[in-house]
Amino acid sequence: MTTTAPTSVAAYAAPSAKAPLERTTVPRRPVGEHDVLIDIKYAGICHSDIHQARDGWGEGIFPMVPGHEIAGVVAEVGPGVTKYAVGDHVGVGCFVDSCRECAYCRQGLEQFCTQGMTGTYNALDKNGEPTYGGYSTHLVVDENYAVRIPDGLALDIAAPLLCAGITLYSPLRHWNAGPGKKVAVVGLGGLGHMGVKIAHALGAEVTVLSQSLRKKDDGLRLGADHYYATSDPATFETLAGTFDLIVSTVSAPLNMDAYMGLLKVDGAFVNVGAPEEPNALNMFSLINGRKTLAGSMIGGIAETQEMLDFCAAHGLGSEIEVIRAEQINEAYERVLASDVRYRFVIDTATI
Repeated sequence: MTTTAPTSVAAYAAPSAKAPLERTTVPRRPVGEHDVLIDIKYAGICHSDIHQARDGWGEGIFPMVPGHEIAGVVAEVGPGVTKYAVGDHVGVGCFVDSCRECAYCRQGLEQFCTQGMTGTYNALDKNGEPTYGGYSTHLVVDENYAVRIPDGLALDIAAPLLCAGITLYSPLRHWNAGPGKKVAVVGLGGLGHMGVKIAHALGAEVTVLSQSLRKKDDGLRLGADHYYATSDPATFETLAGTFDLIVSTVSAPLNMDAYMGLLKVDGAFVNVGAPEEPNALNMFSLINGRKTLAGSMIGGIAETQEMLDFCAAHGLGSEIEVIRAEQINEAYERVLASDVRYRFVIDTATI
């Protein structure tokens, strides 16, 4: 088969751990039988990109092209592709392959593949070649690991949904956020603001727990019913025993015993943020009230598609600031300083 897919594409990569990202080129495989070539239009900047580019979660694979919030247009399809056609709007999230055979893959929980999912970047594919992410102009991916971006969702506001959206949608659905449930979202950042939007759309009573009241107006505008500052000790007295579900999006250690005190009997505290440092917890905080401390990691392909359809039906998208590729390093520093409302998105036409 003749393919028009470029053998190398322009990208922004970290040449080594903690080094500034710079423009370069990376290889892309030819379009195979079941592959689609995506002309990437937008790529979101996730805090996990910074963790990995700076070896915060362990030793990375360099040069590293981050980016797992990818939105674009199908430019070419392999002869066996049945799901997509040239011109379709599609997205790619945090992984581009899995074993496809284990119990979790068969259940649509590819993110928990027993053989290990293949990350969109900072991973090795089945041929032992490094994967390169969405800070680039094109991507070749198996059609089964792309999702359709519905009409009505602009590609720029859809891109962050491929990580931030599904990261919050999955636990909110799994722990049954909805009418009659009181849900708290810890942190109003790139993840948290989508948690507020989605929880509100699901019908829950939503509270934001943020370090300060600086973003209170935003939180209420996005769908929160209440907004409290965690820097105020009175917050933990006022809200004791209040919530059915707390979802923490922060990437710093918390006083877990204080937060567990905010749960009702049988309440759940779910971590989706991943601090680089360990956290401490007194087990009596769990025992007293039959409470659950849990974690959640993105979602499978089917649930990611469900999330996109849900967001399109409810008019939800990320609050974004579109940047040029040469602003990526500045954007990283601004993310670390919490100086973004609420997601940077790279216009890949500027790479």
